[in-house]
Amino acid sequence: MNRLNVTYILRWLKRGLMPAVALAVLVSVCSAEAGARTFNDRVLNRPYADMRRLHLGFSVGVHTQDITFTHNGFVTDEGEEWYMEQPSFSPGFCVNGLVDLRLSSLFNLRFTPGMYFGNRDITMRDYTTGAEMKQNLKSTYIVTPLDLKFSGLRYRQSRPYLTAGVMPTFNLTPAKGDWLRTKPFDFYLTCGFGCDFYLPYFKLIPEVKFCFGLSDVIDHDRHDLEDEPGKMTITRSLKKAVSRMVVFTFYFE
Repeated sequence: MNRLNVTYILRWLKRGLMPAVALAVLVSVCSAEAGARTFNDRVLNRPYADMRRLHLGFSVGVHTQDITFTHNGFVTDEGEEWYMEQPSFSPGFCVNGLVDLRLSSLFNLRFTPGMYFGNRDITMRDYTTGAEMKQNLKSTYIVTPLDLKFSGLRYRQSRPYLTAGVMPTFNLTPAKGDWLRTKPFDFYLTCGFGCDFYLPYFKLIPEVKFCFGLSDVIDHDRHDLEDEPGKMTITRSLKKAVSRMVVFTFYFE
């Protein structure tokens, strides 16, 4: 084979090889881009969920109820001076619905009506004689919280947020004939924090909320104790009592 034929063959291979290489590179780049796009679609769960105007959901959780007593120093004719306290906390159960209205990219208005089931163990002690009594204050609250939710920027599958709002409550189980009785209505200021976690089919949202009661929850008008005036001693020893709660919930949206 002479030199001319070798040169011709090399030119032919070069001329056919370059388009093939270019085509292979182009296919590889396109495949990589498509694969990356598919990978990103898989990783970013529910990318347009927060764009919806209205969100619905529900929550389940636990809470603890606290009550802070303010005493007035009342002393009975027998020299008794009673003080009340809540020495421990008992977990309660709560379930709520969720209606979430999108106001902007960072703010949402949330309405979460529901029911709270709980109790408080109250210790009543006379520091003069050392006598002690206990009462369990059970409660079944219908709650209607309204919160403003301020969300941060989304990072991958999570988005933290803060909340502030109000929570009116109505107690369905006021005690009758006991030493202490709470009023059926109360009103709370609330604040909290949580994080939206984006799962493939829904959002899972753990949240911690702190609730601060504004009104006196003790019923001082006890006509039911007219036949047992001795029981009025406990109520007469109190100036007021305010309620507080800590709520930990999981929202499914």
